[in-house]
Amino acid sequence: MHEQTSGTPAESPADLPADASSAEGPTLFDWEFATDPYPAYAWLREHSPVHRTKLPSGVEAWLVTRYADARQALADQRLSKNPAHHAEPAHAKGKTGIPGERKAELMTHLLNIDPPDHTRLRRLVSKAFTPRRVAEFAPRVQALTDHLIDAFAGKGEADLIHEFAFPLPIYAICEMLGVPREDQDDFRDWAGMMIRHGGGPRGGVARSVKQMRTYLGELIHRKRDDLGDDLISDLIRASDHGDHLTEGEATAMAFILLFAGFETTVNLIGNGVHSLFMNPGQRERLQLSLAAGESGLLATGVEELLRYDGPVELATWRFATEPLTLGGMRIEAGDPVLVVLAAADRDPERFADPDTLDLSRTDNQHLGYGHGIHYCLGAPLARLEGQTALATLLTRLPDLELAVPPQDLRWRGGLIMRGLRTLPVRFAAQNTCAKAD
Repeated sequence: MHEQTSGTPAESPADLPADASSAEGPTLFDWEFATDPYPAYAWLREHSPVHRTKLPSGVEAWLVTRYADARQALADQRLSKNPAHHAEPAHAKGKTGIPGERKAELMTHLLNIDPPDHTRLRRLVSKAFTPRRVAEFAPRVQALTDHLIDAFAGKGEADLIHEFAFPLPIYAICEMLGVPREDQDDFRDWAGMMIRHGGGPRGGVARSVKQMRTYLGELIHRKRDDLGDDLISDLIRASDHGDHLTEGEATAMAFILLFAGFETTVNLIGNGVHSLFMNPGQRERLQLSLAAGESGLLATGVEELLRYDGPVELATWRFATEPLTLGGMRIEAGDPVLVVLAAADRDPERFADPDTLDLSRTDNQHLGYGHGIHYCLGAPLARLEGQTALATLLTRLPDLELAVPPQDLRWRGGLIMRGLRTLPVRFAAQNTCAKAD
């Protein structure tokens, strides 16, 4: 699970304030910006690295764009995750956070809490995402990957978002949580609503959130009588053994693992394949490395794809609990702060040739998984899914190519995530029989 999640849709350009030289600066959060935000972020890094702006939702917030400032902000305990510290009641109005989570009583999850509650809840689920536990899950991820490719390999064309990048992490996280196979398509539908409406009205997302919450509450009740080797069962056991996990916390935890555990991987795979299409020399290097049975370039390559055009554009909301100075700017108590991971990860003060994709880059302490106590809990699983998906696609469909002109691709408008709406591809059709799931 990544401690990030969907944000306020970009419905209109942000109305930039007149301070900090913004009158001469770029327009933020319109659809042109969503297609390629990196020139705007480069301008902000140079001219207004900690930048106050009005978001499309009407909420005013600080954008942090330089790597050093971003790293500091991500670890600063004066920047709380709890929306109760926001000076304005924007969260109650649904303008920050996950749409519908307050009405669905799902506020007590890792994205909205600070220590000591954050420490306690994170400890309870961290064992499910250890490298050892994830490695044990690797054969299942490979089987899911092959099964999804088998479903479209004979057609010679596919939408890699909806037929591959989207269902893979949904089914994987459902299995880790212990969602019965017969119910997993419901989760695919609810998650699909979040993907489709990520750049539009938040009501559709809120309805899906409510449906998920109702189902998870019922599933937890059912599992109490039939515990298994899955994460929801582990949460129930922890609660029953005195770790002070309430039923509401268990439901919220299961929800956020589902909600945040899929969209980041959808975008990692989609953005990653797109970046390889746009950088054919790097793609050829990776395919030759895979054909030789090597894994080193795949491992560094996924980290570079996370840095170069990662799935999470802005870290989730933080709120100043007291006045502080960041990047030379005074942040007042109650001010929202958004760390722009996409800008920090292309900071030339930290990365050599930051706008160049180099799959063999080793000095790559990117912030794609965050930093500090909110570092991505599901990073080992995301790495496994990303590496498996890319390696299998490039090996099984070596002539994979974009089926539309690059300029025809559309990016989902939104504040937190960065991802494509669709990714149409074509390839030589293969005669294959679908493998048993």
